Amino acid sequence: MTARPYTKHFIPLESNPEIFTQFIHALGVSPVLRFEDVLALDEPSLLPHPALALILTYPTPIDYEERRAAEEAAAQKEERSRDRQDVDVVWFKQTINNACGFYAILHAISNGEGRHFIRPNSVLANLLEGCQTLAPEECAERLEASQEIERIYSQAARMGESEISENPEDEVDFHFVCFVKDGSGREILELDGDRMGPVRRGQLAASDEDLLGETGRRIMKQYFKSEGDGGNVAFNLMALIAVES
Repeated sequence: MTARPYTKHFIPLESNPEIFTQFIHALGVSPVLRFEDVLALDEPSLLPHPALALILTYPTPIDYEERRAAEEAAAQKEERSRDRQDVDVVWFKQTINNACGFYAILHAISNGEGRHFIRPNSVLANLLEGCQTLAPEECAERLEASQEIERIYSQAARMGESEISENPEDEVDFHFVCFVKDGSGREILELDGDRMGPVRRGQLAASDEDLLGETGRRIMKQYFKSEGDGGNVAFNLMALIAVES
């Protein structure tokens, strides 16, 4: 990915459901929630349910920044009469380098049904409460300034088995994005801190349709095709699910 002007840098997270799960629990999310790998979209009976959010990881092609900028411009033109923030959604602007996995996790647990599993007075609950009346830029600054969240993140980032650079300013060639339902439960949104806000990806047939239902699987397959450009690209998909304690 093209280098961007960041003032803060993190070591990237490994795309690992166990690490992601331990991370959200340390932030103050109930043990009822956990992440699981989604291994095959063509086998509905084997998919984890109910999926409250999805996190997709994929390698970024050389023209990734240019393609994203073009899509952002097209979305702005199409939605001139629609406020991109008119949906009941928590969205964080990414201001920390190499932390797209971190922002994807925050988006997954701060929206939809996931937010109901955040424990009161926890690190995450206090962050979200403090951001309620702030603009995205101000909320990003609040997140960036949290030493407690940085400490918890650093512990999670060093749990992986993948080889990573000890220099957090080194660029990585993969990206994380999150998919959740909007406040009405009728539309799937893509949440990416590197964009300008939430992106509408498709209408659900009903509010009780799972994110790994027919609509969600179709959107994921379209994403695989567009980002993979027809090649053999190593995508990784995780679902946030609620399980009995």
